[in-house]
Amino acid sequence: MSTPDQSSGDYAIDVRNLNKHFGSKHVVNDVTLRVARGEIFGFLGPNGSGKTTSIRLMCGLLTPDSGSGTCLGYDIVRESAQIKRHVGYMTQRFSYWEDLTIRENLDFVARIYQMPNRREAVDRALESLGLASRASQLTGALSGGWKQRLALAACMLHEPELLLLDEPTAGVDPTARRDFWEELHRLAAQGISVLVSTHYMDEAERCHKLAYIAYGKLLTQGTAAEVIAEQNLETWAIHGERLSTLAAQLRNAPGIEQTVVFGSALHASGRDHAALAAAVAHTVEGQPLRAERIDTGLEDVFIYLMSHAQDNYGVTS
Repeated sequence: MSTPDQSSGDYAIDVRNLNKHFGSKHVVNDVTLRVARGEIFGFLGPNGSGKTTSIRLMCGLLTPDSGSGTCLGYDIVRESAQIKRHVGYMTQRFSYWEDLTIRENLDFVARIYQMPNRREAVDRALESLGLASRASQLTGALSGGWKQRLALAACMLHEPELLLLDEPTAGVDPTARRDFWEELHRLAAQGISVLVSTHYMDEAERCHKLAYIAYGKLLTQGTAAEVIAEQNLETWAIHGERLSTLAAQLRNAPGIEQTVVFGSALHASGRDHAALAAAVAHTVEGQPLRAERIDTGLEDVFIYLMSHAQDNYGVTS
């Protein structure tokens, strides 16, 4: 059996210039990414952006057209079989058997991994994820949150060093999402690395580092603070009525590059801070409106990145 490439250092994932085409579509375009060991790394982007394909390339489930890298020190092209023994992969769709009990599902997964002492391993997984009291329940009768716990327990059965989680909380209620993320941080504290794709900004803010992908290209990566600072956006919140109409009026104003309604406030953002402030002041003058400068948030940044990515890389029909 091969031994990991020690040159990978402290990186669970270290990939460079990955490319993948499906027919004429360039799905992953020169993606370079590093995930440190024991780190929760958030992978964000709209549907069809290349997240899932990138994750599969990183763990050797797909072969890149070009590029190179390692996962847990193993070469993603030549040593994909070794990678699979040390990685837990949770797909977007629940993929376990609904006519089996929770215990039967976990036992089947343990058989696939040819694990010795299967019963003890299943018992540990049931206990650690709070599933022991439901072990005999049919999987098809579980709520989304409990199915999610089962999927994570199945991922953890063989004690992986890296978890790859593809939108694991989609369609799950807020309480179950919160519990799931507390579990991820507990696992990371034990040294397990996590690469997780998500659409939720509150989840993105709980990651140690982030990357944002659109049209197959990585647009930014770093800590949340670094990602926000890199764009140099200033944001004003405008409060009042008829905000949608106001947003349309402001879109072409000097200094305003983006307008987005968030609940009871309109966020106006731009990089020319002086021009932005002047435009906002002119807009609210003499109107029943109130404006205040606020901290630019991740969602402001990602909407900005997505709109510019569409201009630069998007394909119009």
